[in-house]
Amino acid sequence: MSATRYRLLDLDIDLERQRVTREGAAVDVQGLSFQLLACLLCHGVDVVSFDTLIDEVWSPAVVGEETVTQRVKLLRQALGDDGRSPRYIRSVRGRGYQLCEMPRAIESAAEAVAVSPARHGRQRLVVAVVAVIAVAAIGAWWLMRPHAVPLSASQERVQRANYYAGIGQRDNNERAVTLYLQALASAPQDPDARIGLSRAYSARVCLYNFPYEWAQAARKLGDEAVKNEPSRAAAWSALAYARDCMGDIDGAIGAYEKAFTLDPTDNASRASAAYLYQERGRLDEALHANLDMHGDASRVRFRDVQIAREMELLGFTDAAGQRFARSFQLYPDNVFSNIAWPRYLFLRGRLVEAQSALDEAMERNTPHVELYVLAGELALLRDDRAGALAAFTHAAQLRPQMSLPATLLGLYGEQAPDGAWFSTRIGELRNQASQQTLYPGEWLELAMLLQAHGEHEAALQAVNAAVRSGYSDSAYLQASPLLKSLASDPAYVVAIDSINRRVGEQRQRVLAAAWCPPELRGSRP
Repeated sequence: MSATRYRLLDLDIDLERQRVTREGAAVDVQGLSFQLLACLLCHGVDVVSFDTLIDEVWSPAVVGEETVTQRVKLLRQALGDDGRSPRYIRSVRGRGYQLCEMPRAIESAAEAVAVSPARHGRQRLVVAVVAVIAVAAIGAWWLMRPHAVPLSASQERVQRANYYAGIGQRDNNERAVTLYLQALASAPQDPDARIGLSRAYSARVCLYNFPYEWAQAARKLGDEAVKNEPSRAAAWSALAYARDCMGDIDGAIGAYEKAFTLDPTDNASRASAAYLYQERGRLDEALHANLDMHGDASRVRFRDVQIAREMELLGFTDAAGQRFARSFQLYPDNVFSNIAWPRYLFLRGRLVEAQSALDEAMERNTPHVELYVLAGELALLRDDRAGALAAFTHAAQLRPQMSLPATLLGLYGEQAPDGAWFSTRIGELRNQASQQTLYPGEWLELAMLLQAHGEHEAALQAVNAAVRSGYSDSAYLQASPLLKSLASDPAYVVAIDSINRRVGEQRQRVLAAAWCPPELRGSRP
């Protein structure tokens, strides 16, 4: 049987466990980064072209050379490599990448820690032979990775669709939609295709700025999936995602909880529930849920950013800042990392740094409404109303069906809005409030409209409603220029104090819990 453990300089690479260590300490190389490293190992010190890397690591997904370059950058960062003076991975201009040294097989567990002095001289004599064996064995592992049993045409389409949907990019999500629909055309009752299509429709709204009717279509598919298979966790998870994208927080929480109760290993549903706990102000429960994952938690997308956000809201700002900064550096293609770090700096009053980080985030081509709203807020703090209007315009163009960008565009436009506009905007939000579909943050949008319309007391009541429904970001209430006219009112200060008391109690529960992360103990608010 071929070996599955190899050494590359000071790195020990376990292909079977997909684990990289250095002197016994784990190195954070996972997912596509590990597959990329394994592919390079397979080719020894040969130059591996962009086309080969795309075919062997990303296929069947369609990606470009820039995606490969970004993934190599992430892999280098994880390994502590420097592209200007590389130890492990060398760029070959216009061609691709290669390893700087030939990998070799590790013959025993003891050798994974150190090479004995007695063998060191002999090692030079056999290194070429061992290297050839190592590359052959790695190639065997690469070619013999588990493959699925033969599938029907419909099942094959669903499998490929699931792959595309899991990549997390708009174009690939659309490829997934097409494949799910093709599968349903030949097998209309295929439960996997219906669940997958529901999730892809929800992703259109929640992640890729499509109109809300796609969330309604997703919910219909989710309802049918739950009706047909009430004991299937995936069906409940799809329904929860659709409810979430429609603004039904409590309905989504209930469905997510049903999903991970049926399947305790459903970490994605657990993490999604944790996010909604956070929205409802249940910060200690949110943090606990995100830390209480089963199996490989690294497979949960955006989890690290979510944990950092919960720490930030609980007042563990230093620990949160370290996590945000690391995520921003390591994951330039993660839209939520790109939002979180500039926002963290903004909330700490580090405005110059926040603007610099925001500029960098904007160059990474991960557009999101929150990035443009933050750009507008920073512009207002510089008294740059024209810059704010440009940012809010971009936000509204990105997601024209979303309420907040339209509100900000109206409030900060070149012409003051008339009474009819105020009546319509305020009426729409109050109608949603009566149906209990307002997120806590959307109460603040209502407060912005009411303060601009001269309804000061009603605006304060909207802020209090946000706090009662779980809004927990007291730093934002103090930092944002969008609520500036309310900031000096004693009732506004009382609302902030109410948040701080509630958060303080939850913070103490976290510190007293057995699951409290060591990095939080002894930290200060």
